[in-house]
Amino acid sequence: MFMKCGHYLLFAILLLCFVACDKNESAKEEPFTENFLFEDGFETQNNSLEELFASNGSRWSLIQQTNPSNATNEISIINTEFSEGQNAIRFLAYRSDDQLSKIDIEKGGLNIGTGDKVTIKADFYINSNESLENLLLIDLECCSCWDPSVGDNYGAENQCPGVRLMMSGGNDYLSIERGKISGTTLQQTNFAFPRNQWVSVQWEMTLSANENGLNRLLIDGTEVLNVSAMNMPNAQIFKDRFANEGIDFTLKEPTIYERVQIGATANPTAGNIELFVDNFSLSVD
Repeated sequence: MFMKCGHYLLFAILLLCFVACDKNESAKEEPFTENFLFEDGFETQNNSLEELFASNGSRWSLIQQTNPSNATNEISIINTEFSEGQNAIRFLAYRSDDQLSKIDIEKGGLNIGTGDKVTIKADFYINSNESLENLLLIDLECCSCWDPSVGDNYGAENQCPGVRLMMSGGNDYLSIERGKISGTTLQQTNFAFPRNQWVSVQWEMTLSANENGLNRLLIDGTEVLNVSAMNMPNAQIFKDRFANEGIDFTLKEPTIYERVQIGATANPTAGNIELFVDNFSLSVD
C-alpha cells in the first residue's frame, strides 16, 4: 500500500516539474513586450522652455535647430494659443537657403521594433498661408541601425533611417514619407490640412520591414490614409541600394526606432513657417 502511494507521489512530483519546465520554455519563446506611453501637453511654470528638458529624462531630450545662413529659427512656450491646458510650443522655421532649415524637439531612448503598434497623436496650428509643400512635421527614426563602417560617406542627413509625416500633393496634403527607408511616399490628396486653427493628427502604424506593415493617418478624426506597406528599414533593400553605389552596407539588427521628433523637422518650403503644437502622445502596444 505504502509502496503504491510512494509511486503515485513520485509521479505527481515529476509531472509538476515537467509542467513548470514547459511554462519556462514557453516564456522564453514568447517574450513579453511592455506597453509604453509618453505624453506631454507642454505645460510649464512661467512659460519656461527649459522645463521640457528635465534632468531625469521624463520629458523631452533635446532641441534640434539648424538655422538658414541669414536668419535664426525660434522656439518658445506660449500661452496665447493652445488646444488644451494653458500652454503650447511654438516653432518658427525660416525658409532654407544653402542650409536646410530645422527647428524641433526630440524624445530619445525609445525602443520600438518590428510587430509593435505605435500611435502618435498631436494637435497642430499652422499659422501661415504659405505653400507647405515638403514641410516635415514628425520623424520616427533609427540611428543605431546605421552601419558605422559607412560613417559619413552617405551624408549626415541620411544616417537615421525612418518614416516621417510630410506635406505633399502640391501644397498641404499630409502624407507618410518613406524616402529614408527607400520607399515611396504614401500620399493622399483628398483632405487639405486646415490653416489658422487647431487640427488633431493621429498616426498609427504596425511596424514591419516588409509590405505587410500597417499605416493609418487621421486628420480631425477623418481617416485619410489606410495602406499596407513597409514602414521599417529592410536590411536587404539597404544592402542592394548601397551596392548600386559601390558601398558595402549592413543594416544593424534588430532594428529599433529610438527617437521621435516633432516641430518643423525640415522646412524646405519657399516660405517662413510658424506653427504651434500641443497635446502630444506616443503609445506602443
